Amino acid sequence: MLYNFGSKTGDPLFPDPAGIIAQGHDGNLYSTTPYGGAGGGYGNGTVFRITPSGTLSVINQLQSRSDSGLTLATDGNFYGAGDGGIFKVTRNGNLTKLFPLLSPGGFLETDSPPIQAKDSNFYGNTSMCESGDFVYKFTPSGTTPIVLHTFSAEEGFCVNPLVQGSDGNLYGTALRGGTGYAGTVFKITPSGKFTLLFTFPQSSGPISFPDGNLPNGPLTWASDGNLYGTAEYGGTGNCLNGPGCGVVFKITPSGSFTVLHSFTNSDGNGVLPQTGLVQATDGNLYGTTSAVTSSFGCGTIFRISLTGTFHHVYTLPHDKSLGCTPLVPLVQHTNGLIYGDTIVGGTGTPSGGVFFKLNANLPLFVSLLPYSGKVGKTIEFLGQGFTLTSTVSFSGAATTPTLLSSTGTYLTATVPNGATTGFVTVTTSGGALKSNKIFRVTPQITSFTPTSGLVGASVTITGVSLKQTTKVTFGGVKAASFTVDSDTRVTATVPRDTVTGSIAITTAGGTATSSGTFTVD
Repeated sequence: MLYNFGSKTGDPLFPDPAGIIAQGHDGNLYSTTPYGGAGGGYGNGTVFRITPSGTLSVINQLQSRSDSGLTLATDGNFYGAGDGGIFKVTRNGNLTKLFPLLSPGGFLETDSPPIQAKDSNFYGNTSMCESGDFVYKFTPSGTTPIVLHTFSAEEGFCVNPLVQGSDGNLYGTALRGGTGYAGTVFKITPSGKFTLLFTFPQSSGPISFPDGNLPNGPLTWASDGNLYGTAEYGGTGNCLNGPGCGVVFKITPSGSFTVLHSFTNSDGNGVLPQTGLVQATDGNLYGTTSAVTSSFGCGTIFRISLTGTFHHVYTLPHDKSLGCTPLVPLVQHTNGLIYGDTIVGGTGTPSGGVFFKLNANLPLFVSLLPYSGKVGKTIEFLGQGFTLTSTVSFSGAATTPTLLSSTGTYLTATVPNGATTGFVTVTTSGGALKSNKIFRVTPQITSFTPTSGLVGASVTITGVSLKQTTKVTFGGVKAASFTVDSDTRVTATVPRDTVTGSIAITTAGGTATSSGTFTVD
């Protein structure tokens, strides 16, 4: 336990979902609470900062509640949501209300902070728990958002925070909705194309919801390219005479669904997971349950592999002294430690929850923002121990970084020529720090010659970051043969059945499409 909420007058109180915790450029952690701070009763809520060692500061006394938590953007500011609107807040607590989220009936509630996608735009959703929730988009300049998709009852409502996959699409869960009223999983492209991936089904047998019921938390895009999450109820575990005690599940981007673990009342490993998961640097997923049994306890912390091997890590004491009922997703700091909070418990007055850390003996790492980009793009690095002599390597391609933090926790570097998709390493006086996720170098096509030809003709494609080419297409038809000549040139043969159209090259970092058209003679 690092801090007892309620220990001091004006403290944050009762951190509630989504409550996303974000690491800032200074190495500290930031989030919001719906209560505490100034105001009558339990207050109107706060934006708070807490150091990795547990020193807490309220940096903004909110005028209206926000339980969204915060996400860090490339401008160094944090973005959150509350009371029907979107706001931006600096590390010093200067808050700017950007715009409300409006519906024909007035303001809409949202408990989800917007996320900044790799196209630099922001995406978010409302969570008013009735048909009509929507996904929105706005630009970094803060212009009025546009609605990308409005949910029907069958598609879901009570929508949880979005996550972006390495495929560029956005994924999320809806707590309610669907044919069984048990929740849904969905995908939406940045342009607004919506796909309902999965509806949690209701069974007619003794197990009411074998695949889960009420996915309360956001999804996690894991290193294997799949999505992982939890549902508070359901599963095959012995609990609640049928409704179940919750599950951990996996779902592929195409919608193939698997239950990895069903919680049960009888093993002491916890029940009723009410939030999402975090993939740590050991490759495992870490999460929490909100109780030990369906009628007892303050919850647990657990670890589960991507293949479903489950381990109990820690049980919160039932006397609530170290906090009770964690409802906010865990976060791994670049120092390797895992942090989280609880909605109640602790020794504060009132007992408004605690902020805690978990030492799972995980290595230090660096976090990148964003995790993809073209050669020449500036990438931000969060970590520790950075100095003026630190170096950066994108899969062996070295570049000189710029140190931007006196605390040694923040630097930037541009993606160098020759960079390939893979892990990025920052070398400091203390050793090498590897990124916790793969960085994807986006390919580029600058030209091709000739611009027309017969089937079987050889075409030279020039560009940037082409070394990892896995596929070439002409007008959408895959070339039967191609040769990677260098990182800047690929030679391909015009395939049979092709039509006049663009040339596209796919690498491990994505797909580049030519601006010009290849004409088939």
